[in-house]
Amino acid sequence: MESLYAITTGVMSACGLFLILRGRTFPVVVGLTLLSYAVNLFLFSMGGLTTDGAVILDGFADYADPLPQALVLTAIVIGFAMTAFVVILAMRARGDLGNDHVDGRQTDDSREEHR
Repeated sequence: MESLYAITTGVMSACGLFLILRGRTFPVVVGLTLLSYAVNLFLFSMGGLTTDGAVILDGFADYADPLPQALVLTAIVIGFAMTAFVVILAMRARGDLGNDHVDGRQTDDSREEHR
């Protein structure tokens, strides 16, 4: 179970990094989202993967650690807000520049459209 979890986290990180390095804004936004999901999985795994962990009732039984769950919940909220901000920023850049390249350069096709 742990190896499958680690492989999934690694593949999501690699795919997110690949998409971040693309030249258009939409793959960059998807890559950032995928990378944040991979970080959330990593944070969640730091609490230990147990299938029969209970809520903290007394100090003697195995229990599920609530700290990684709280960190992941906070990271999900912050990640959603940042994704919304980056999408709006990409839409603004597309409207102002006329293309969706990350570096802001215009291609030959987009230069002809603005003439």
